[in-house]
Amino acid sequence: MRTSSMFRSDLSRAALVLTGAAFIAIGCAGSTKVTGTGGTGGGSSSVGGSNGHTGGSSGSSGGHGGTTTGGSGGATTGGSGGATAGGSGGATAGGSGGASAGGLGGVVGTCAVFTPDDAWNADVSGKTVDTTNTTKIQALLGAVNIHPDFGSDFGIPFNTVPATQPGLPITFSAYPGESDPGPYPFPPPATAIIEGGDAMNCSGDCHMIAVQLGTCQLYEGYGCNYSNGWTCANGAHWDLTKKSQGQRPDGWTSADAGGLPIYAGLARYSEYVAGQITHAIRFTLPCTSDTMVPPATHEAVPGGCASNTNAPPMGLRIRLKASFDISGYTATAQLFLKAFKKYGLILADNGGKSSTLYFQSEQNASWSDDEINDLKRVPVTAFEAVVP
Repeated sequence: MRTSSMFRSDLSRAALVLTGAAFIAIGCAGSTKVTGTGGTGGGSSSVGGSNGHTGGSSGSSGGHGGTTTGGSGGATTGGSGGATAGGSGGATAGGSGGASAGGLGGVVGTCAVFTPDDAWNADVSGKTVDTTNTTKIQALLGAVNIHPDFGSDFGIPFNTVPATQPGLPITFSAYPGESDPGPYPFPPPATAIIEGGDAMNCSGDCHMIAVQLGTCQLYEGYGCNYSNGWTCANGAHWDLTKKSQGQRPDGWTSADAGGLPIYAGLARYSEYVAGQITHAIRFTLPCTSDTMVPPATHEAVPGGCASNTNAPPMGLRIRLKASFDISGYTATAQLFLKAFKKYGLILADNGGKSSTLYFQSEQNASWSDDEINDLKRVPVTAFEAVVP
């Protein structure tokens, strides 16, 4: 069971265990799983993850990225990022669900992930070191290594829906005042995929993420479930064709405690295939302070962290030191380490007390877990905070 724990400064969620749902992928690079009418479920769960919104640990099992066969969506090979043969959602060049790899922030279909000047796409290799927050993180975590919170059978699901996907009414149960109103183009519960289960039976964060092709709109929800209609604790909507900063008010949360888009900070297997990750990656820490720095719009103070003077602000960006030798790491690990040096990582959420510096990406059956796990050798001391 992948345990996770995230916190909100303004409302305790210790008891939140919801049923939920996720999304059907339409044969597109970056999709987490393609399930046709006859498709079957995805991967297994892992232990020690992050991203829970509740005050305590909550399970987040289930997965995606598994190869599915049959159904109207056609057969998928290689998980997300793999090409699909046949089906209206087939990932073919130039098609409505066409899969493109690489490019600005990673490309899904014809949708770039925000604009070139967006914070997620910024080259921070030349940014000034933030010595204060570098010291805080080292003191907060101690002598530990970083932890990749994803792999072949666990990670954060995201999927694509076509431009014709109808918008559905959605009820926000916890943060309606900080949620972007519906309708949201969520798929039917029978074909929806979620982090932590399915539409009717979900545990943990129950993140729902949908990228709508054609319109290039991003919809994310936290604590989502389906019972005579979709309900989520909160919801956020971004236009991927615009700069993400300024689209939602300061002070608003999102499916991430920092008010940030989850999807923008996930590395996708299609980027590995393309040979480069061209954006920052999201990461979590067990403690953050009651302050925030751009691009975050919301702060969060987990229980037991209020008096911790080493808790950094939400939205903090770190990067791998330029002097860190990556030559002894696997090819997959080097791909991430190069991105860490150029684009860095953005503090987006809180994990449990045992979830030190965890970073997340998509689940995909094609990842080599052995190569990804090589990243666990990288010490936190190899990173430094940078000014916003």
